Amino acid sequence: MNNFVRALKLALRYRGTIAAIFFSSLMVGALWGANITAVYPFVQVVFRGQSMHDWVDQQIATARDTGQQLERSLAQLADQPQDGDQAETVQREIRSKQARLQAEQAALERYQALAPWIKGCGFLGDPFQTLIAIVGFMVIGTAVKDIFLVINMVVVERLVQLTTFDLRKQFFRQSLQLDLAAFGQGRDSELLSRFTNDMSTLGTSLNHLFGRALREPLKMTACLVIACTISWQLLLFSLLIAPPALLLMRKLASSIKRANRRAMEEIAQLYSTLSESFRGIQTVKAFTMEPYERNRFHQSAKQLFRKSMRIAFYNSLTKPLTEVLGIGVISCALVAGAYLVLEQETHLLGIKMCDRPMEIGRLLLFYGMLVGVTDPIRKMSDVLGAVQGGVAAADRIFTLMDRESEIQDPVRAAALPRPHQRIVFDHVDFHYTPEMPVLHDVQLEIKYGETIALVGPNGCGKSTLVNLIPRFFDPRSGSVRLSDIDLRNVRRRDLRQRIGIVSQQTHLFDETVMNNIRYGSPQATDDEVVAAACQAHADRFIREKLSDGYETMVGTGGGRLSGGQRQRIALARAILRDPEILILDEATSQVDIESEQLIHQALEAFVQNRTAIMITHRLSTLSLADRVVVMEAGRIVDIGKHSELLQRCELYGRLHDIHFQRTG
Repeated sequence: MNNFVRALKLALRYRGTIAAIFFSSLMVGALWGANITAVYPFVQVVFRGQSMHDWVDQQIATARDTGQQLERSLAQLADQPQDGDQAETVQREIRSKQARLQAEQAALERYQALAPWIKGCGFLGDPFQTLIAIVGFMVIGTAVKDIFLVINMVVVERLVQLTTFDLRKQFFRQSLQLDLAAFGQGRDSELLSRFTNDMSTLGTSLNHLFGRALREPLKMTACLVIACTISWQLLLFSLLIAPPALLLMRKLASSIKRANRRAMEEIAQLYSTLSESFRGIQTVKAFTMEPYERNRFHQSAKQLFRKSMRIAFYNSLTKPLTEVLGIGVISCALVAGAYLVLEQETHLLGIKMCDRPMEIGRLLLFYGMLVGVTDPIRKMSDVLGAVQGGVAAADRIFTLMDRESEIQDPVRAAALPRPHQRIVFDHVDFHYTPEMPVLHDVQLEIKYGETIALVGPNGCGKSTLVNLIPRFFDPRSGSVRLSDIDLRNVRRRDLRQRIGIVSQQTHLFDETVMNNIRYGSPQATDDEVVAAACQAHADRFIREKLSDGYETMVGTGGGRLSGGQRQRIALARAILRDPEILILDEATSQVDIESEQLIHQALEAFVQNRTAIMITHRLSTLSLADRVVVMEAGRIVDIGKHSELLQRCELYGRLHDIHFQRTG
């Protein structure tokens, strides 16, 4: 619940909108109760063929006559002998009649004060015109109420949208701050689920909370206040059934919350299944695994179906509970009220219910107010499930928002010299999980301006090693230093602005070629972008083969371009950044020979006077390296020039035979 309160605090910052919601809800509630009061003049005045003038005169006369009768009765009681048990009975009756007399005198004063106002309206002197006035009051009151209802619904939705807008921004900002491990192993699907489904559920919950949960209780309050003015004792008697029903609803609320949380987890799993199937659709089709994927989706969807049905079952119980509560209250009021009217009594079971005997019009108005209460209660039944769903969604959203990245900036960051002198890996150990170590006691020094090639079998830790340089991860032990400054003492932004990365899986955004090259260097001019593309040997195909040149949309993930074209655009992006350190992770492993040659030409010129670290299995790329680092099982087994390693390193010789000669 604490996380849901945090979402509420975001909403409460919009005080003007909150004030508009409260005022419009208050007006809806007041007009709701006011419209129901038309029951009384219909029964007491119109149905008897009277005008309002006749009615107020009759009420004054009745209160005056009844008061005079009570005064005579009190005088007679005062003259009676009062001794023994009879004295106590007489005194009790005197007190009762005195209370009744005070009630009649108060009623007389009230009607006498009301009379000038009623008689001042001449049209209320005719029965039919009185009927027209009452109907007009109901129509106008309902229209005005509905206007405020529309205003209320609009401002509530505005508040919800503003709150979820802020929350989405915070959630996205926090997601971008997480380390790479938070996005691995399909966790991006879980993030997407929380960003879409959970956020939508929370928004629905806030809508119910600031809409119905505020509006309907005010409607109930208006009806209950009017019912209290008729007989608060009778109202309390009628509400005897409420506490047990409320306890059941509280227990039901906790069950709904648990069921919603489980359903959201299943939705995240469903997103993961869909994402995997769609991303790997070529593999699915190539291996004719459509039946398997259908079955996998069927299982996930079936689990979601079961969880959703449980939520539906719990939600379905809220309506019967509220209806039983409503009918129970009305039933108690029917029995008690009918007794008071038929017997013209003011007490029920020895308990005082009203000051004056209740007339049929007041009782029907009391019933009308109770019916007016049951409609908001019925609508409030939907709020219970929605709020509990929002509580579960808030827990999932804020749990991730509270998650701290393992990679943190220092409180006092060290300044890096420009250019750096060296990169040093000093006894570096690293693991993603303790039981699966990746790097063991790595020691390596790379001088500024040097080009290093990393080679080794798949899974030997090459990519992990270079990922320590931009602080995608920090070593578990040992240190990585730049110009003798531990990278953990450097701001990530300052560090990464000096690094350019071209990876094997080049990612382009669904933007223009121009904006994809400019990505990471937003201040670059169009001329600078074109110059970078020329250096990467990308300008020619951009102008000649793409329909709109630099303004061509590349599609999701750059899907409209070939692998070689994507790699050259990624290289142009890195060149435009003009980094001190260039990292190439298998940058030419999935391109054609022509693209490889063009990329090689671009790199040959670009790596001059900057530090370059290349992970490669290409013989042509190795020719760019000043030194080759050979890795196996997370360790560096040898370092040297290509010719030296061929003579002395058995592992390098095997890799050369397997990979380099084939590709050469």
